[in-house]
Amino acid sequence: MLKNKIDKSHLPSRHVTEGPERAPHRSYLYAMGLSEEEIAQPLVGVATCWNEAAPCNIALNRQAQSVKMGVKAASGTPREFTTITVTDGIAMGHEGMRSSLASREVIADSVELTMRGHCYDAIVGLAGCDKSLPGMMMAMVRLNVPSVFIYGGSILPGRLNGKDVTVQDVFEGVGQHQAGNMTAAELEILERIACPSAGACGGQYTANTMACVSEAIGLALPNSSGAPAPYESRDQYAEASGEAVMRLLERNIRARDIVTREALINAARVVACTGGSTNAGLHLPAIAHEAGIDFDLDDVCEIFRDTPYFVNLKPGGEYVAKDLYEAGGVPVVMAELRKAGLIHEDCLTVTGRSIGEEIDMVEKEADGKVIHPVSTPISATGGVVGLKGNIAPDGAIVKIAGMADEDIVFTGPARVFECEEDAFEAVRARSYKEGDVIVIRNEGPAGGPGMREMLATTAALSGQGMGKKVALITDGRFSGATRGFCVGHVGPEAAHGGPIALLRDGDVITIDAIKGEISVALSDAELEARKKEWAGPRETIYSSGALWKYAQLVGPTRKGAVTHPGAKRERHVYMDL
Repeated sequence: MLKNKIDKSHLPSRHVTEGPERAPHRSYLYAMGLSEEEIAQPLVGVATCWNEAAPCNIALNRQAQSVKMGVKAASGTPREFTTITVTDGIAMGHEGMRSSLASREVIADSVELTMRGHCYDAIVGLAGCDKSLPGMMMAMVRLNVPSVFIYGGSILPGRLNGKDVTVQDVFEGVGQHQAGNMTAAELEILERIACPSAGACGGQYTANTMACVSEAIGLALPNSSGAPAPYESRDQYAEASGEAVMRLLERNIRARDIVTREALINAARVVACTGGSTNAGLHLPAIAHEAGIDFDLDDVCEIFRDTPYFVNLKPGGEYVAKDLYEAGGVPVVMAELRKAGLIHEDCLTVTGRSIGEEIDMVEKEADGKVIHPVSTPISATGGVVGLKGNIAPDGAIVKIAGMADEDIVFTGPARVFECEEDAFEAVRARSYKEGDVIVIRNEGPAGGPGMREMLATTAALSGQGMGKKVALITDGRFSGATRGFCVGHVGPEAAHGGPIALLRDGDVITIDAIKGEISVALSDAELEARKKEWAGPRETIYSSGALWKYAQLVGPTRKGAVTHPGAKRERHVYMDL
């Protein structure tokens, strides 16, 4: 709790609260019940992605009230506001998924505009679903104000026949039903019990992956990402986050003091060792971009390559986020990484202490079930691997957590589809063959538009028992819940004339996740000849509106699919205006 009043003479909120000329502005604040003392204090934005779209976000409103209590206790004045969330689980498998990645930019933009417009001095951001986590962190780094992130928490697992189940099981249940291995009645039972509470999907999918990133990168309080959403202990973390942001404000510790290149490396380590979502390969470069740091997909994949995988989480492993929390959470994971010399210990965190100092306070040890000792990992390399080759000169990414070495080298003929719907229909009708490499193109950030996730298709393949018998490559994305040999982020994307646009049925494709290669058995001359014959990007029906605008602005996947020049081109810092 702060004892000293913070001088507002250099803070953004002075523009709306200080001096006789701001009397009209103060009258609005009085209208909302603020006292003279509250108006004179720093104004702290409390941003949430609350909505009624899905369980990921439904608890954020309650948690925001606890954040506000913490801000008030530390002599700040909280101002709550909301932004959008597009929840992938609801958007999955249809046109709605085009809105998902674009929503990350809208979240970052809308938080920036709200903070700028109302001259807030600091921010506590609460997020619960896949794109809202990186979107909120991007806004913090872009604004470069004192910032604390807090995750809304994971969902509790469902229980069926003595086993934990998640929404991933329901997606795969669709494939089992199509294959005749599950009755409609069994599928109905599964769908009713798989998601028993508020919170984000429980495996190490994108939301939990980026929640772990928030701690590892230093923007969230240690262990704050772990407790499931229904736990009342989340409110204590929320209140502590409100107090923490006021300490940062007093010491003028800003988001870019915390998010350094070394902090990004720490975050990528945690993604790799937990078998996290491939989407981290998109979001970490985007966060780096907001800080003006060069950190692209190649950098992420290099870190993944030499980081052992030792945390046994779904979808590649056995356990869910609740189990990781009970085993000690991200702090224990980082303590194991430090034993292997894989942590930059000097990185600052929102506690005001370094990562190394925080790890010094960790008392728990790896339990050997959820968190294996780093000295005896599940596998020697990270759960996510980067690939390059003549199909993907800009790179691609594949999640191999839980897969055996013999399952991560694959050669087969291409079966090419121009969009996900066509591929899903072929899978549903089983009009593909064992040994095929399914190619789904025109699903990149610009070409989709929106870079959809392919969980409906990949889950159907797994449900049909074909997850190890075919491979799949796309210029789109995969859900963190995807299993099987599925390569995403192939770049350049088809809409930008990348080689994936030139593939034809029957071309022989080799994917080697051990060597980090992806190639088609075609000469450079043949690829060049096909490029000359290429008719250009496929026309879409999105010729106006937000998705059209996104397609015009979005950059390459390798650099995070961002839509503005980033910190390298900025001419001012908001906090210093």
